[in-house]
Amino acid sequence: MAPPTATADSKNGANDYSKSAVKKVVEADQNGGNVSDEHALVLKTLRVLVADLCQQFKGGHPGGAIGMMAIGIALWKYTMRYAPRDPTWINRDRFILSNGHCCIWQYVYLHMTGFNDMSFDQLKSYHSDRADGLCPGHPEIEHEGVEVTTGPLGQGVANAVGLAMASKNLAATFNTPDYDIISNHIWCTVGDACLQEGVGLEAISLGGHWRLNNLTIIYDNNQITCDGAVDITNTEDINAKMRACGYQVIDIMDGNHDVELIVKALELSKKSDKPTFINVRTIIGLGSDVAGQAVAHGAAFKPEDVAQMKKAYGFKEDEMWQISQSVRDFFSDIVPRGKRHVAEWNDLLAAYGKQHPELHKIFVARIEGNTPDWEQYIPKEFPNKATATRAASGLVLNPIVEHVPNFIVGTADLTPSVNMKYNNMIPFNSPDLNPSTGPDGSYSGRYIHYGIREHAMCAISNGIAAWGRPGAQTFIPITSSFFMFYIYCAAAVRMGALQRLQVIHAATHDSIGTGEDGPTHQPLELAALSVDHAIKAKFTPSIISTSRHGIPQFPGLTSRDKVAKGAYVIGEDPGDAADITLIGVGPEFNIASSTADLLRSKHNLKVRLVSFPCQRLFDAQPRSYQRNVLQRHTSKNIPAIVVEAYTATGWEKYADAAVCMSKNRFGQSLPGPDAYKYFGYTADQIAPKVQEFLKRWKGGEVLRGEFEELVHREEYEEWDRGTRE
Repeated sequence: MAPPTATADSKNGANDYSKSAVKKVVEADQNGGNVSDEHALVLKTLRVLVADLCQQFKGGHPGGAIGMMAIGIALWKYTMRYAPRDPTWINRDRFILSNGHCCIWQYVYLHMTGFNDMSFDQLKSYHSDRADGLCPGHPEIEHEGVEVTTGPLGQGVANAVGLAMASKNLAATFNTPDYDIISNHIWCTVGDACLQEGVGLEAISLGGHWRLNNLTIIYDNNQITCDGAVDITNTEDINAKMRACGYQVIDIMDGNHDVELIVKALELSKKSDKPTFINVRTIIGLGSDVAGQAVAHGAAFKPEDVAQMKKAYGFKEDEMWQISQSVRDFFSDIVPRGKRHVAEWNDLLAAYGKQHPELHKIFVARIEGNTPDWEQYIPKEFPNKATATRAASGLVLNPIVEHVPNFIVGTADLTPSVNMKYNNMIPFNSPDLNPSTGPDGSYSGRYIHYGIREHAMCAISNGIAAWGRPGAQTFIPITSSFFMFYIYCAAAVRMGALQRLQVIHAATHDSIGTGEDGPTHQPLELAALSVDHAIKAKFTPSIISTSRHGIPQFPGLTSRDKVAKGAYVIGEDPGDAADITLIGVGPEFNIASSTADLLRSKHNLKVRLVSFPCQRLFDAQPRSYQRNVLQRHTSKNIPAIVVEAYTATGWEKYADAAVCMSKNRFGQSLPGPDAYKYFGYTADQIAPKVQEFLKRWKGGEVLRGEFEELVHREEYEEWDRGTRE
């Protein structure tokens, strides 16, 4: 069967996105489009549902979700193999929403196809203030039906490459001619932004190089980014680019309606000998007054717009949540079909166990996340001479990796330097590729040559780790590079931590001991990934950290000139020595100020208030200035508490305690003010913490130099131990 294709291809592999062309598509859409009556009803119902879900709390990303509805029907109704009532079934297809801002689209399909957790009540939690909501603003791994946490664009498609690699490796290791116990497919949707981010393109290149034919990338081609039309920044031919990267390319011109053609394309992709890129043309915000415009991307539609959209589609204008029984019946076969998939696979696995008992035993242990006794492979003796710690690390890791197949090692083109080679090492690669140097590869290989692609290395490793589940991973990836180069990977490293994925990053060349390579390779500041804030720092890079939400201003109190000193006193009570110094940082300064006011007015405490925008600038000031600001050197015994919604690393030098974030937690999807309240960042919540600390300070229970973290919501620690349900 020939691939579905466009009759004509204009620049960028795109169709006509002019206003007149969009208007014609919208008019055709209102008349049903080129689609069956059944599909037309489902499409219209789910588009209106998305509009309502964004409308109820006046927020969200409706445009892309509405434009992608036909893709969703093709995937969840007709193509993917999954089991809503057994969402961790090992041989399920994996779906990755790399364009994670379209998450309401995924949540709608999780609900409609019968995932237990995604009740209709939960679906309506999107953009609400519910702390127990399962519809965060971008997908998160711990929720049923979500394979990885996606947010920073490009990360998801790199994760998808990792998941495809993991499936290939397991299939090559455990499948036999008579039993394909691993046969799942990886589906990934991307938007225009994922195809511009470097990490996405790095990973896409590797997916083509490795010929990962179990990977299908579906491009929601609506030609819109936040700033406007894509062609203000991008005029490349994406189809030619993907073909050059080694992908089969399939064009779908009417991605708004033609479910059947999309299904044919998806099925065709599963038969290819290379990964597939499906270019699906859609209209963002189809059916609304802002169809085809950037404003449809990240804001709820106006109430009158939603009303006219319902009217045009034949729904009641003043009624929300209009889902007919026939639409629900359309998805009613998904749950029983999923149960059949699981039952058939369990029968296959049982037969496999009888035919190949040893392989079966190892396979079951792997998918349960069991790691063989690796400690026995640690050498008992080490060289009795000066040894680089990178070499010592290799002496420990290499025999473990050699004998324990759970580990899969990769490097960003630094095999000679990172000491990760091990005996009998086989590179991960397509068996069809024969490199000009080095051993031939295999999908069963566990040494990954990433090339000079550090960011993709770490993001792909997150995908490999996510093939199992946190705490029971089938793979433990190890990445390796110079410590300095991990700054390229910071987003991916953070995303792995956010998802609680066990990935080991082996960073070598970690100090000034790197020597002759010079300061470009000496990562003095990276142990805590610290940053500096300055406008006038002309000879050093700076990051200016600003808030998204509105911050109260303090005219006459804050000072541009004093910011250059790194920290300065905003106010202090006259008279005798103060009881406490509160240090406010960045967007939390206003919270420190409100707390100071409360402590003064209701608790009769004398409070010093300090603004502290930059540690490095403060360190550059004379010692006398530093002492005057902090007042920690005096016999008056004034403790200092910093208020900042980050982890407290580094504040031990300037304060005695911190109202900070737990090191075991990253955040929560809530409206800004609600998130602050949830984590205890209001004056009413902080003041008792300050009083309690001050009482222990004056009683001698806390001594100078004993830094404390006054972390709110102590249940974090339970969550960290895995007791949170």
